[in-house]
Amino acid sequence: MHFVDAKTILTGKNGFYGMNIYRGCSHECIYCDSRSLCYRFTHPFEDIEVKRNAPELLESALRSKRKRCMIGTGAMSDPYMHCEEELRLTRKCLEIIHKYGFGAAVQTKSDRILRDIDLLDEINRSAKCVVQMTLTTYDDDLCRVLEPNVCNTKRRITVLEEMQKRNIPTVVWLTPVLPYINDTEENITSILEECIRTGVKGIIDFGMGLTLREGDREYYYQALDRHFPGMKNRYIRTYGDSYVLPSPNAKELSRIFQRMCAENGIISNPEECFDYMHEFPETYDQMTLFT
Repeated sequence: MHFVDAKTILTGKNGFYGMNIYRGCSHECIYCDSRSLCYRFTHPFEDIEVKRNAPELLESALRSKRKRCMIGTGAMSDPYMHCEEELRLTRKCLEIIHKYGFGAAVQTKSDRILRDIDLLDEINRSAKCVVQMTLTTYDDDLCRVLEPNVCNTKRRITVLEEMQKRNIPTVVWLTPVLPYINDTEENITSILEECIRTGVKGIIDFGMGLTLREGDREYYYQALDRHFPGMKNRYIRTYGDSYVLPSPNAKELSRIFQRMCAENGIISNPEECFDYMHEFPETYDQMTLFT
């Protein structure tokens, strides 16, 4: 972990801004796209870059904005990594978001977000808060292989349950679906059943597959060699150097996904999910979220 003084904290336009308080990650998920060389990391990915002045930059930015909107975090680096326990920069930024009446869209895989549930509740009552949770496999033994340094799927489902109790809307990222690994009907159905039970607002799926780019691909293939002997060669034979690697079961899994979402009133179109998370209503009625 190392500290930097950032020049800016917010990116985006048209009524939605994103921020990355940290750069890099300690979760060590074997498929992590953020490792891709196109993101131009100049330090080892596990050596977390901490923007120590993020709260000050955020307060300065929000103070000067006339129109409130949603502020997202977690798209590139999880805001609830291990270092957040001590540094609490995510919490400080959420306090500033609440102070100035903005909304928050927080994406994570970590149950550390429960530490801030009271604050997230306050943001949701005064403006809008959406919690996004990634679920890739219902099997916790497999989860420990795919996402070794973060809480397991059952614990993430507990997070969804706790958010539901507070009427904080949730969106699940059902991605990536790894060919020949977690791309089974049993796995996808089990996750969808939990999403239905916990009342998620939307589920994001990009076609039941995986994407690999330079940097990410090498790390993923090394993990396949460690945990799934022979799987790398199967990938190479099937996909070559393709960027998009759809599951052989993608068509059937997508059919199941669309049917279960439609039957239970869950948003299943990624663009509609993003529109929902980005929208900041001028008049926000919490009681209409699940109607």
